Amino acid sequence: MSFNYQSLHGELVESVQTWTEKSFDSKLEQLTQLVRIPSLAWPGVDRQPLLDSAEKIRSLFESTEIFETVEIVESAANGTPAIIARRSAKPGFPQVLLYAHHDIQPAGDLEQWNTEPFEPTIKGDRLFGRGASDDKAGVITHLAACEMLRDLEEEINVGVTVFIEGEEEIGSPNFVSFLEKNREKLSADLIVVADSGNFELDTPALTTSLRGLVSLEFTVTTLDHPLHSGVFGGVVPDSMLALTQLLASLHDKSGAVAVKGLKSINDSEIDVPESFIRQQAGVLDGVELIGEGGIVGRSWYQPSITVIGIDNPQVAVSSNTLQASTRCKISARISPNDDPHSALEAIKEHLLSEVPFGAKLEFFETELGSPYLARESWATNLAKDAMEAAYGRPAIEMGVGGSIPFIAEFGIQFPEAEVLVTGVEDPDARAHSPNESQHLPTFRKAMQTHGLILLQANRIHAE
Repeated sequence: MSFNYQSLHGELVESVQTWTEKSFDSKLEQLTQLVRIPSLAWPGVDRQPLLDSAEKIRSLFESTEIFETVEIVESAANGTPAIIARRSAKPGFPQVLLYAHHDIQPAGDLEQWNTEPFEPTIKGDRLFGRGASDDKAGVITHLAACEMLRDLEEEINVGVTVFIEGEEEIGSPNFVSFLEKNREKLSADLIVVADSGNFELDTPALTTSLRGLVSLEFTVTTLDHPLHSGVFGGVVPDSMLALTQLLASLHDKSGAVAVKGLKSINDSEIDVPESFIRQQAGVLDGVELIGEGGIVGRSWYQPSITVIGIDNPQVAVSSNTLQASTRCKISARISPNDDPHSALEAIKEHLLSEVPFGAKLEFFETELGSPYLARESWATNLAKDAMEAAYGRPAIEMGVGGSIPFIAEFGIQFPEAEVLVTGVEDPDARAHSPNESQHLPTFRKAMQTHGLILLQANRIHAE
């Protein structure tokens, strides 16, 4: 369904700014309450904090008193808890789905944290704590938008569905079946995802592309048993020698991916200086960047392949031995216009054709994640207008080199819906890393952005 959006109603901007100023401290307090809950969905950890987080979020959205139903729904039998709240649209008005997730990454090495990960701490203009930015600030941003709709509109026409997932950080294993099972509850004309970020601290961005994911485990075998390296070295090829030569074939001398059959998109018109990426990534002096073309294009639109694990004796327990077999795992990010199934086959064909010394190659576990490429629509124009009003500068359309497969799945399951990918992160949020933080001015502007989107949607009618 298409909706008649012309431009953002000017009177909404001032009212949203005023509401945010009055309500910011209470929203920050709600965020800190959520950050204190170690809501991990990882197998083997205590599930009670995840259940506590779901119940807390359920009560927050129920307290808005705008929803017909607010419930906790398990993703599968004995699965992780998601929260679904729904209010149906009046005829001719859009149904808007607001997505975020309340599960988090593990804290990791506590010695690398400057604060306690589950004791939210404000330093300067940042709130530090695990999940502060990814994605509990997204949850509260959606809550604020719902409260603005309640407080600032005399009549609510728009339909609002809130979907707070509980297993995004473990790869959303039940996402497809959950959407299928709850299709009626989750159907929408517009889906707003709060799980991305901005191009830079003060530049708002609408994420319009995501690279897909292909990961693959395999073994390289040259012998039927390990051998003494002094007796047989220099004559008999061991599995590690074969593996290192095979892995080297995945890239050319510049570091660009050399696998035939993987797609790419022409470079973005946006680019950043090399110094920017060197600083953000912590690249050591003298270390060269890899790949060809613009830096943004390399990050957003070209494939990349990374070796993320090799099973071989560690140095501490190594011996003078030729290893018979070595297991490896690679992770590839594919262009937004590529297909993960065809990309997987291209990588397998490359490995089979390049394996040296006649070594034996055996494939094992794979993981596939679909890329995402947005379409221009009334919804993207609305989002960019709302961002410009909140941030005071035009929004850009950006890609993200990482993968969020569930976003593509929204498009597959609800092909008529428009999908907007927004978020509250910035380049220094350090999501998934020690010292994760939420930039508080960005949190404030994100609330204004999402509030404007929802309030404007309340005034948009189908064409």
